[in-house]
This record gives sequence, structure tokens and C-alpha cells, in this order.
Amino acid sequence: MSTTTTTTHPVTADELLTMPDRDEHGNYCLLELVRGEVIRMSPTGGVHGYICSELGAELRNFVKAHDLGITFGAETGFLVERNPDSVLGPDSAFVSKERMKGVENFYKFIPFAPDLAVEVLSPSNTVNEMDEKIALYFAAGSRMVWIVSPKRRTVRVYSSPFKVRILGERDTLEGGDVLPGFSYELSKLFAAVQ
Repeated sequence: MSTTTTTTHPVTADELLTMPDRDEHGNYCLLELVRGEVIRMSPTGGVHGYICSELGAELRNFVKAHDLGITFGAETGFLVERNPDSVLGPDSAFVSKERMKGVENFYKFIPFAPDLAVEVLSPSNTVNEMDEKIALYFAAGSRMVWIVSPKRRTVRVYSSPFKVRILGERDTLEGGDVLPGFSYELSKLFAAVQ
């Protein structure tokens, strides 16, 4: 996912919500907001979409079967910081039933970070960009962040911005205390990734 910044003044979350999803050339783009700065991201390739879909489906099925809360797909905005505002759109996310009670307007951005945020790396993602996202998620209430690398066939499991476990394709991804009982063999996730 390639990114470009486009603003000259701090943009608010409310302003971002009404911005068009097309750039000046008419091309579709995804938008995030980091400390008032709009970040435009181009659509992703097939591997990225496949992994988002597969992992998102596993999460959704588990969460629904155990009535734990709600899962969200890519492009759902989470307002993780105010003044200046930051809105992130993880590739997949989970929010517990208890925390969802705090959402007053479901048509706006979710007003906090998800319990679990999942980011699938694109070739254009930088280490600094991902470190900043991880820090923003945890500062706004996330309890776990998964960073999936299709190229390396790994998942970095963060339980804090500084505590990480790296899993390979022969390992099993588990939900820990965020999604107790969730487990998924990463060999299944990476099977179609060449």
C-alpha cells in the first residue's frame, strides 16, 4: 500500500469522515489520519487482500461463536488520538462487547482503539510507520496488535509496544487473554502465499 501525505493544516476526524475516497486523478484511495495529517493509501495487491480476508474470517467466526463482541474489516476507522486527531484503519480488528457499549454513534469512527488490531504489511510500509501505529493503538486502549508479514511469512504479536513474539508459518497464532481459546495454524494462512 503506497502512502502520500496531502494536508497543510491539521484535519479533524469529523473532516476526514466527509472527505472523498478519490484522489485528484479520480483514483480510489484509502485515507488515514495521523496527528492531523491525511495519509492517502492506494489499493493493495492480491496477497494482502487474501490474508486480510482469511484472517478476518477466522476472527469473525470465533468472535461470533463465542459472543465476544464485534469484528471489523479493513477501512473501519478508529479514532485513536485527539487534538490533533489520528484515525487508523487496521486491516482487521476486534472490539469486546463491553467496550462497544461506549460507542454512541456507529456511523462515525469508533472512538477508541480496538482490543485487537491486525495490520498486514504492504511493500511500502516502513518500520517507523508501523512503530508509530503500534504506539498509537496501545496508547488508545489496544490490548494486542498483530503485524502480518506476507513476504516473511511471519506474524509479530505485540502485547505492549515493547513486548513482541515473532511467529513463523509453522507456529499457531493464539488470542491470549484478548481472545481466549482462539488459535489458528499459520501454515493455513500462508498456504496460498507464494
